Amino acid sequence: MTHTEEPALWTRLGAVERRVREAVAVRRDADPDPDDPYRGQYLTPEAAARILDEPGGLDVPAREPWQPPDGSGLDTLARRFGLSPLDLDLLLVALAPDLDARFERLYGYLNDDLTRRRPTVGLALELCGLGGASPARFRLAPGAPLIAGGLLEITEPERPPLSRVLTVPDRVTAHLLGDPTPDARLTGVLGEVLEDPTAEPVEVRRAAAAAGLVHLRSRGGDAEGLAVAALRTAGRDPLVLDPAALTRRPSDLPALARVLALEARLTGAGVVLGPLAALPGEPGERSRTLRTLCTELRGIPLYTHDATPWDPTWAPDTPVTLTVPPPAPERQAARWHHALTRAAQAAGTSHRPADDAGSPSPATAGPVAPGPRRPVDPLGDVEALARAVAAHRLDAGQLRRAADVAVRTAALDGRPVGPDDLRGAVRAQNGAGLDRLARRVEPGVGWDDLVLPPTTHRRLRELALRARHREQVLGQWGMRPGGGRGRGVIALFAGESGTGKTMSAEVVAADLGMDLYVVDLSTVVDKYVGETEKNLERIFTEASAVNAVLLFDEADAIFGKRSEVKDAHDRHANIESAYLLQRMESFDGIAVLTTNLRANLDEAFTRRLDVVADFPMPDAGQRLALWDRCLGDRLPRSDDLDLAFCADRFELAGGSIRACAVTAAYLAAESGKPLTMRQTVTAIAQEYRKLGRLLLESEFGPYTAEAAGA
Repeated sequence: MTHTEEPALWTRLGAVERRVREAVAVRRDADPDPDDPYRGQYLTPEAAARILDEPGGLDVPAREPWQPPDGSGLDTLARRFGLSPLDLDLLLVALAPDLDARFERLYGYLNDDLTRRRPTVGLALELCGLGGASPARFRLAPGAPLIAGGLLEITEPERPPLSRVLTVPDRVTAHLLGDPTPDARLTGVLGEVLEDPTAEPVEVRRAAAAAGLVHLRSRGGDAEGLAVAALRTAGRDPLVLDPAALTRRPSDLPALARVLALEARLTGAGVVLGPLAALPGEPGERSRTLRTLCTELRGIPLYTHDATPWDPTWAPDTPVTLTVPPPAPERQAARWHHALTRAAQAAGTSHRPADDAGSPSPATAGPVAPGPRRPVDPLGDVEALARAVAAHRLDAGQLRRAADVAVRTAALDGRPVGPDDLRGAVRAQNGAGLDRLARRVEPGVGWDDLVLPPTTHRRLRELALRARHREQVLGQWGMRPGGGRGRGVIALFAGESGTGKTMSAEVVAADLGMDLYVVDLSTVVDKYVGETEKNLERIFTEASAVNAVLLFDEADAIFGKRSEVKDAHDRHANIESAYLLQRMESFDGIAVLTTNLRANLDEAFTRRLDVVADFPMPDAGQRLALWDRCLGDRLPRSDDLDLAFCADRFELAGGSIRACAVTAAYLAAESGKPLTMRQTVTAIAQEYRKLGRLLLESEFGPYTAEAAGA
């Protein structure tokens, strides 16, 4: 800010200088030895007597209250901090040494102490024409706007009140000089500002109209982007806080909150904080953090956001709570288009089609000098890309980072972004919290790898369909209202071991572009009362925060039927089941339960299931397809290999057929020859023994001898 940009500041500073000149002149007239070079370093008896005999004060006449011009920087500052004209004069008196070094020596002279080169409380009041006993001194009390707002600091608290020194924080001085750089103490605490350019105008205006403390409860929408857009609409810049950085040093939080409040008031900004679940520490520590922030930021627009409702213990005030619904499909496509376009521009690619990018024409075929590859259109079919990740819930930061990774991955091969690029980039946004509680499986199979009855196949397709469109059906259309029900999709896969339940869950996860997390029951079930529920709660909480399919294998172990209470063990077992019933109903993610014995599940669980898929033992035709699929096309086969005989005679599940195929492949590798029928029968006989089944001649027929010798 130059003199021409803020003339009111320099005009008023000139008035302060005139008052100082008058004060110096008055002091010299009353001083019998004004040119004493040691003035301010000692006090003679004569000077002490003169001080006692003469009235106090500098005799500077009082001035009429001064108002800064409307719209000037000082006028804006006065409105934001609630300053009176006297407050502005006191601030400028304290600010003068930071803008003009001459005031340091002049204030030292007026303080009668050349080592004290800033104004004291008493000197500042006297320069404004007020005495030390004037009620105006309380404009410098701790609760007054200048001090409470952080514009002025009073140092040397051990001195009497009128002798304490006034200083102006460096950030206030820099702001008055036009520097927009935030306070250096906020480095690492302020995050990147990510606005949602596709937010619904009605939602933005409603959020902007909610003044003060606002809590945005995300139900799959971009709460942070909405908060930023609302502040922009209200004419404010956003200060986005990084929740993880706030409590790295809890002892510094109160001071940091004051610095943040000062920055917000100086610049007229609003604050965005969330997700609140990312605040480190236990719930009690989280509550203390939020209470400190909300107390310091009172009167400043503060938008918090999280998937959970507001807890009244978090702050002395109750916020206005707004629900942020998931975006409609067309809006989600617009979000991806914006993010991918931004990522492409950052990567230096263009939108020209890749007709002959990087390839020589037939007329110039031959060695080509290396040079920059012609850029290709990085976007491709954005609507198709959005559909590929329609089942994912992403905030603004996750979506931007996923778009950036997808664009850079595709650029390595000089092609547009494809669905697989985007799915992989979205999976990379999952946190590692669930990895500590469940086993992560990156899907490597597809629909073509499944050999299942048509009915079961349709149920799996239905599960993927429900997961992909749940936000629209359950959220926008409200097809699951009331009762605290979540927007999750729960499926049950029932069938004997080895019939393909786990593999089917992996296929569904692959179709949705998600990872599969298999819950290890050994990390869940605990012999101590209440611990099992705590472990499950941690799993459900982490699973709701990631885009993944949660698989409870052998679910009847924890989702079993409730029984008649005969002792304390029965009562606690029933409490566990009741908890699971409630938690599954409020779950917002995608979960698959598998069981070998469907009858063991509580009927109340069945009512809460969205999809039930039965996995029967495969028939002869399916077993033949499984044998052929499991052996693959790279393992050499002998002419005597009769897979039709294996499929017709041996009633094995898909998992057992895969185990037989692997064993037979090892035998073939050892022999160094193509796989023979004898090696295959030997593998089947070994699997029979592993399963505890008898080797009957009626099944093995002409290969009974080979089976017996296995």
